[in-house]
Amino acid sequence: MGGYGPPATTHSRALKLMGDRLEAEFGADVDVKYIWNVMDLGYRGDDLLWMVEDGILTLAYQSTSYLTDRVPELEFADLPFLFSSLEHARSAMDGGLGEYLTERIETHIGYRLLGYLENGYRHLSNRLRTVRAPADLAGMRIRLLPSEMHCRIFQLLGAIPVPCDLKPALDAIASGAVDAQENPLANTVTYGVHKLHRYHTLTGHSYLSRGVFVNRAAFDGWPAPFRTAMRAAAREAVLFQRQLAVEEELIARKAIEDEGCEIVELTPGERDQFARAVGPLHGEARKRFGNAIFTLAEGAQRA
Repeated sequence: MGGYGPPATTHSRALKLMGDRLEAEFGADVDVKYIWNVMDLGYRGDDLLWMVEDGILTLAYQSTSYLTDRVPELEFADLPFLFSSLEHARSAMDGGLGEYLTERIETHIGYRLLGYLENGYRHLSNRLRTVRAPADLAGMRIRLLPSEMHCRIFQLLGAIPVPCDLKPALDAIASGAVDAQENPLANTVTYGVHKLHRYHTLTGHSYLSRGVFVNRAAFDGWPAPFRTAMRAAAREAVLFQRQLAVEEELIARKAIEDEGCEIVELTPGERDQFARAVGPLHGEARKRFGNAIFTLAEGAQRA
């Protein structure tokens, strides 16, 4: 099992829970090894995807945004202000929307997808100035995930998108080659960005998931009881990680405050300015993907 964070992160702890459950049930019949952070071995975070697809790793997590070039429907999940709450987002990813995206991923790529860990709501941080409105982002160079949807979001907000993987992103943030980044607070602290960026704004502009990807040939070749156990362990890990993520966000916020950083909580009116600025993306997505996928997301809110 592989990832791209230290052993203490919520995602690493979710992998460990999965391994523990499998070892408890199957004993010496299963051998579980962990590579907590492939970047420590000279790889990039996005290398996890081809490593699982090629069978170098059996299982890994990674943001679904890294697959939008191969599975276009995943851009829908990157839409800004798509979900009304954390509960709405989780219900959608556990329900019809998640099932649809899983089918699309498995159709295009040699994975079995076992569930969606929480990357969470993303917020802004920067080294230049306080951000309370889209106008405050004008001309600001911001590191983004390599997704066209993410780039379009921040183009509409007036920033200059700089899409790249995490490893070069951290170098660019440290050198000042980029002015800003967007991440859940826990990621911002895990990677030490709060020591470089004084200004933080809780925009909550996007909710992202990290899929649990398994090499399809390996998974399909396992005995049925083991496949069942793997799916059950993954589901337990998802629920466990999500609870940890809520706690970790609170801890991360305190770490940002203790560093002497400024944290801006937007008023409803200020948040609406951001939502209106990126509103055209929803219309474009409806024309591109149709109404049915929106119904899947909206149905989760009603549920």
